[in-house]
Order: sequence, then structure tokens, then C-alpha cells
Amino acid sequence: WHVLAAPDRAITAAAKRDSRARELAAIPFGRFETFGSFATLALMAYQVLYRKYRPRDFSEVVGQDHIVAVLKRQVETGRVAHAYLFSGPRGIGKTSLARLVAKSVNCTSAGSTRPCNICPSCAVFNAGQALNLIEIDAASNRGIDEIRELREAVRFAPAGGVKVYIIDEVHQLSKDAF
Repeated sequence: WHVLAAPDRAITAAAKRDSRARELAAIPFGRFETFGSFATLALMAYQVLYRKYRPRDFSEVVGQDHIVAVLKRQVETGRVAHAYLFSGPRGIGKTSLARLVAKSVNCTSAGSTRPCNICPSCAVFNAGQALNLIEIDAASNRGIDEIRELREAVRFAPAGGVKVYIIDEVHQLSKDAF
């Protein structure tokens, strides 16, 4: 047993280790950083890279100029279709474009450049707390019961604006779910 000297009292290394383990168990995200001989807990809210660097408006989308031009024109003229099917290989921005369309149709700015990223609706979308955006991962919610719940939820009116459903990985739904 090694004794670490603290200014007011001596604490055993085992007791210190146990108290750190209890602190880490209570905190969902964190990592250790060592300063000298003491380990301290640095709290960090972990965010995956594709969410951290997701485009906030159409001008930030890279490599999809032809799609962006069509979607921007539809949003500006108010002629947005009732459904879109984005397909392609992994990592080209299908979900990001779908989220941008959802944010654009719910943007409350009076100007023609939408999304504005200033209005309350855009702020809610940027924070990831939009009630009008329902994103479902069909890879893990592929059964009949999940689709029934989705169909029942469609009946409820949106919380101001337009309600948008994004069904990611729709090809993995079971045959009965269709």
C-alpha cells in the first residue's frame, strides 16, 4: 500500500483508485489525463465525426452540386416533393442532405436563403432537438411493430412547420414491414 500525501490528510492509493472508479461509473463520458502522478477526470461530450462536421446549409455540401442545386431550387420555390429517395454508396451525404431538406422546409426566415441557421427552428435543428424530424434506423428497427408505431405517429400534427421522416437503411426492413 502506497500512501499519497495530500495537504490535509493521507489517502491510500487503493482508496483513491476505488473513489475514481465510483466517479467514472456515475459519469457516462470521460477520460483520464495524467498530470504528474495524479490522474484527473476530464469530462468531454463525445460526438462522432459525421455529426460534428455535418453541413449546416447547402453551401457546405461537397461533391453533390447537381443534387444541391435541385433541392435548393425546390425549397426556394416551395415545391418540395412529398418523398425523396437518396441512394448511393456509404459516406456520400444521403442522410445529411435529407436533414438539410428537413431543416430548410421548417426554416421560418423570410429570406430566400434557407436554412438561415438564425431562426428558432434552425437553432433547434442544429442542437439536434427538432420535434419535426423523426430519424429511424431501419437496420435496427426493422420489424412490423416498429412500422406500426411509425404509422400511428404520422397521424399527429407537427409542432409547427412540416414533419419529416428519415428512414435510414430502408432496404433492411423485413418484407412484412413493407
